[in-house]
Amino acid sequence: MLVDPDVVAGYTTDWTGRFSGPASLVVRPGSTSEVAEVLSACLGARVPVVVQGGNTGLVGASVPPPAGVSAPPVVLSTARLAEIGPVDATGCQVTAGAGATLAAVQAAARSAGLTFPVDLAARDSATIGGMVATNAGGVHVLRYGPMRQQVLGAEAVLVDGTVLAHLNGLVKDNTGYDWPQLLVGSEGTLAVLTAVRLRLVPRQPERAAAVVGVGSTADALALVAEVRRRADGLSAAEVFYDDGLDLVCRHCGFQPPFSPRRPVYVLLEVVGRAGVVDQLAGALAEAGADDEATALSDDEAGAARLWAYRERHAEAVSSLGVAHKLDVTLPLDALADFERAVRLAVDRVWPGSTMVLWGHLGDGNLHVNVVGPPPGDEDVDATVLELVAGLGGSISAEHGVGRAKVAWLGLSRSPAELGLMQAVKTALDPERILNPGVLFPAEPRGPRGAVPRAPDGERRR
Repeated sequence: MLVDPDVVAGYTTDWTGRFSGPASLVVRPGSTSEVAEVLSACLGARVPVVVQGGNTGLVGASVPPPAGVSAPPVVLSTARLAEIGPVDATGCQVTAGAGATLAAVQAAARSAGLTFPVDLAARDSATIGGMVATNAGGVHVLRYGPMRQQVLGAEAVLVDGTVLAHLNGLVKDNTGYDWPQLLVGSEGTLAVLTAVRLRLVPRQPERAAAVVGVGSTADALALVAEVRRRADGLSAAEVFYDDGLDLVCRHCGFQPPFSPRRPVYVLLEVVGRAGVVDQLAGALAEAGADDEATALSDDEAGAARLWAYRERHAEAVSSLGVAHKLDVTLPLDALADFERAVRLAVDRVWPGSTMVLWGHLGDGNLHVNVVGPPPGDEDVDATVLELVAGLGGSISAEHGVGRAKVAWLGLSRSPAELGLMQAVKTALDPERILNPGVLFPAEPRGPRGAVPRAPDGERRR
């Protein structure tokens, strides 16, 4: 238990620097039974609990709400729940503690000749529990799907200390509600994940990557569609733009991949057992890629250098200041229209701001980063998210709703869906102890965190 204010402060601000709030203390349980004791005690005292893994989230879900939203919560860190069980090489599975980092799970899988198929730039600090809680996607959704597709079971603790465990990893288990899947994407509002049974896949020994310059987002989509038809091993299709490349090169001291530069860049990766360089080169040639605007890797080090142009974007944007980070999904046939429209819309609502776009072209997920508006100003957020909804997209692709997007959840979910979500929340957390203000507006609470009574004596919901 951590109570020193200077130490506790390190747990109260998220990675973006945009979201923060006061905490009463931090607890770091080392076992599932200790998590159960913490939750039972907090429920008894009506003290809210915020669950925190690697604190790499971008929507404020892993830090306390602002002062006045609720009583200062207890931050429950899963950092010590980091045990990784033996890899089942036959069944291609492993059980990992909620606090295990993505990099640690990848290393465990690699030692058995397998791989964990979800990957993202924050792999050294992002934790498995947080990735499940936000249904993280990453760069290989095109081939393997998001975290939801990797979860075969879970262990979790309900707010009253009840432990649920379903970690046998059976691929076929048709025995009623699949409650582990209910927790995927729940952002710590229903229960505290303590361990997860994960699907692994055979490791492909070779990979090749290429950065290809094109003239527009529409051209990028057309290129990916052609390569997808020709390269069976395609595992990633990313997009970034020349203003973002320029920022990354200045921040990191890189040289551009080729000259002259192009307006849009597509990063493609192909994996397989052999011949992946030839497979990717052949697919690009058949798709009509410009040789003078193509950088193709022929070894692992070369692939890593090309990936750095894309993976260093978030770091480079953060060097400019606190960014409004809006992670959205569009139908592929609306992506080009959105890219053009969002640049005009952001410039209109906040002239002089800096906007940097990048994303996962294979699944329609763009990351809109805007630096300039104060952290608390939401005009840009509203403008971008309403534009997304108008084009048939989702206001959150892989980062979750958190605190950042609660006001706009109705753009992507119907009243009936929101009512169902509220009903599930009430059933599992009737006192609204877990992550107040995440997914749903926080209810006002008294000095000790108690929900005020309505005039008729019934507890408000």
